[in-house]
Amino acid sequence: MTVDDRFGEDLEETRRERFLNGHRTEIVTDPVSDWATDFSHVDPQWAADPYSIQDDLRQRCPIAHTERFGGVWLPTRYEDVAAIAYDTESFTSRAIVVSNFKPPKDLAPVGPVPPISSDPPFHHDARKLLLPAFTKTAVARLEPATRAFCHQLIDAFEGRDVVDAARDYAQHIPTRVIADMLGFPQEDAPMFGEFVESSLESINRPPEERIERLTQLTDYLIAQIRDHVDNPRDDLTTYLLNAELFGQKLDPNHVIGTINLLLIAGIDTTWSAIGASLWHLAKTPADRERLVAEPGLLPTAMEEFLRAYAPVTMARLVREDVRWNGVDMKADDWVLLPFPAANRDPAQFDRAGEVVIDREVNRHAAFGLGIHRCVGSHLARMELRVALEVWLERVPDFTLEDPSAVTWAASQVRGPRTLPIRIG
Repeated sequence: MTVDDRFGEDLEETRRERFLNGHRTEIVTDPVSDWATDFSHVDPQWAADPYSIQDDLRQRCPIAHTERFGGVWLPTRYEDVAAIAYDTESFTSRAIVVSNFKPPKDLAPVGPVPPISSDPPFHHDARKLLLPAFTKTAVARLEPATRAFCHQLIDAFEGRDVVDAARDYAQHIPTRVIADMLGFPQEDAPMFGEFVESSLESINRPPEERIERLTQLTDYLIAQIRDHVDNPRDDLTTYLLNAELFGQKLDPNHVIGTINLLLIAGIDTTWSAIGASLWHLAKTPADRERLVAEPGLLPTAMEEFLRAYAPVTMARLVREDVRWNGVDMKADDWVLLPFPAANRDPAQFDRAGEVVIDREVNRHAAFGLGIHRCVGSHLARMELRVALEVWLERVPDFTLEDPSAVTWAASQVRGPRTLPIRIG
């Protein structure tokens, strides 16, 4: 495969034009006045502690609303989050990140980052394409290299009393794994963090600035794809280039969008889960000491960390005006799906607000609900388990250096961005 006309020189401009046709809304950065009627999931207070806000809303206004971002609904009960996640007739997935810019309707049913942005029936076939790369067997082959890399990261701690567990450890693990899977250069890893920030943490910047940032990501992906066209190898990028749907090679926007999804979601979600787990253990000596003494408990504890600190909140758009569970939703309103709030609903989980590391029954929604449940859940679990196993083996005694210095991402993927840890 030496030439592929799908990825011609005009592709970058074509993709830019697709997004310029979307709908823009007013940028609002004022502090939140009332979380029931004026919430903002990028407000610093939400980033620091969304759980107390969600608990309050679940009691007095279980489906909150804001006019920010052109109108957003926020259900906080498990049953409501689940019902919306499963309702693909009333809610479209063509845009999954709430921002001041809504992609045009003609992007459906594929969406910008298939399959997570795809609607039925297209979604089924787009998701099926990815399944072979994320089976338990395929993921198991990645574990030895992942474990060795975790040890390398901790080797670099030698001589240091304080490390940033987010920036010096958690961030690097999924970055390395995803880059290897896609066949991207490891030396490009510093850019990946910038791409994550541009995609998920800059949603309230001017649309032109956001489009420019996203264009930089697209340009990078197209360059990597063209290199794979000229130099095919055994990786996920070449697989997508050769894959077919309905008897035809994938549309170039499908290839770019799926790689975009794997790169951004594959890094930020797992990075956040590893960081949040280490944050909990650093501030909870009893749990840390028990896991060091009982390493066999880690898989159970890991599921509890995923429940209690679920990193991901998804979004949908309302298809048509609808009265849903007592509220009047308008066409193209955003609807956030806060899986972290669902996971802490007392109606669904006993001792929902506590972290119970030996919780036996734990059907949490950290990986989503419905047809869009995370295709990479086996990979994320492997990375999280190995990251924690290696850390607890090598660094059994650690605490927060300064709790006030811990910062959290203000976006739909929440995890520690700075996490100073004192070793020993």
